Amino acid sequence: MNLQQLLRGVKYTKLYGWKDIEIHEVHFDSRKVGEGDLFVAQRGESADGHDYIANAVAQKAKAILCEQFPDDISKGAFTTLTWILVENSSEALGLIASNLYWNPSQRLKLVGITGTNGKTTTATLLYDMLQLMGKHAGLLSTVCNYIDGEKVAATHTTPDALTINRLLKHMADVGCEYCFMEVSSHSIVQRRIAGLKFAGGIFSNITHDHLDYHKTFQNYIAAKKGFFDGLGKDAFALTNIDDKNGSVMLQNTSAKKYTYSCRTMAEFNAKTIEKHLDGSLLQIDADEVWTNFVGDFNTYNLLAVYATAVLLGFDKREILRCMSTLKPVSGRFETLISKSGVVAIVDYAHTPDALENVLSTIVKLKGKSNIVISVLGAGGNRDKTKRPEMADAACRYSDKVILTSDNPRNEEPEDILKDMQAGVKEEYKKNVLSIVDRREAIRTAIMLASKDDIVLIAGKGHEDYQEIKGVKHHFDDKEVVNDIYKKDMQ
Repeated sequence: MNLQQLLRGVKYTKLYGWKDIEIHEVHFDSRKVGEGDLFVAQRGESADGHDYIANAVAQKAKAILCEQFPDDISKGAFTTLTWILVENSSEALGLIASNLYWNPSQRLKLVGITGTNGKTTTATLLYDMLQLMGKHAGLLSTVCNYIDGEKVAATHTTPDALTINRLLKHMADVGCEYCFMEVSSHSIVQRRIAGLKFAGGIFSNITHDHLDYHKTFQNYIAAKKGFFDGLGKDAFALTNIDDKNGSVMLQNTSAKKYTYSCRTMAEFNAKTIEKHLDGSLLQIDADEVWTNFVGDFNTYNLLAVYATAVLLGFDKREILRCMSTLKPVSGRFETLISKSGVVAIVDYAHTPDALENVLSTIVKLKGKSNIVISVLGAGGNRDKTKRPEMADAACRYSDKVILTSDNPRNEEPEDILKDMQAGVKEEYKKNVLSIVDRREAIRTAIMLASKDDIVLIAGKGHEDYQEIKGVKHHFDDKEVVNDIYKKDMQ
């Protein structure tokens, strides 16, 4: 594509060289740069692309976009390139990526879902619902990406700008009319969604998470709010008004504003009429619908799905019919029952609030004479401040707690467990075990359980790996549970 076309909408402060040149490919990783390419130097968390400009030049890049020119820009091979100076390279990359793939977000209705908890479930259920309705749709999520039924592996909650636009173009090319996309706070701050046109945005909730990156809770809120601030006047902004920061999201948006609630009056309302381990009877606005989902948190997710489908113009009766057949997302309150009647629930809950939501639901569903055993850990090289809070939440709602590993990454598992143990109050210590090996921790919990007792295995959900010292080892909580059931419970 011609460089002038690529730079459409990009605000640059200086340009040296030639605009009317053909660019072969666009890269932000200098190792992938080839002859005739544009290299975009971004400033990242662990690396600065500006340090690799010389590498890109050596590999015969044709143009360099950056936030700071090298000192020797007027020397040697540097003089044969086109140089573009911008204030924010990541913002520019988003716009360039959109231009490169012919603005695919304008060819379909793109809906973004942001919040601490519920993004994956809401996005996936919207995708599943439209599939049931016979519509062509795409999904960009933590668990997996889908292009009208075709599965594409996911590596990040929100991919990089080039990947997003490449996937959106594929969706549009095969006839997708809709795409539902998780929008993480990291992607908002890092401008990965720059240049995208959203038909709507959904806010689920915001609780303690990612403070290792955002540093303060106010920064985290501001990141989420930034997504809604960027919505156009033709889009809709749908927020959970029961979250104390729900109304904050709508303060400066140009989009049409809508609210949903399970507690107070809103444009869309729901309440739970009956609760069971295998599902719930809900009232959504004036209609009742049986769903295969459990827990108040899922009532919010389903209400967001219903409201979004209505705002997209679908018939309410058809929405409710499809909702009654939807199934839970992999690793989200997924129930596994042994032959002896022990109930294991695998869930992705990895924040204090998510853990409390899941456990409070379990406590309401268990029998009076039964107990709750929780198995949980905390990820390494992530927000350390939530570790004691997670342990505290588990202790308050569980009869027994086993602290264990959960993707320790480059930290020592024992150090992570010590951080969690700091949140265990004296009155609960007799009910808490620490077992570093996650498989052994799960096995111990199941062995401690009797018929109709509930074992919550939290933190990993859909993940099928353990990351230890930079290496991913296969590990799937559901597989482990079923294996223990077969070996030890026959």
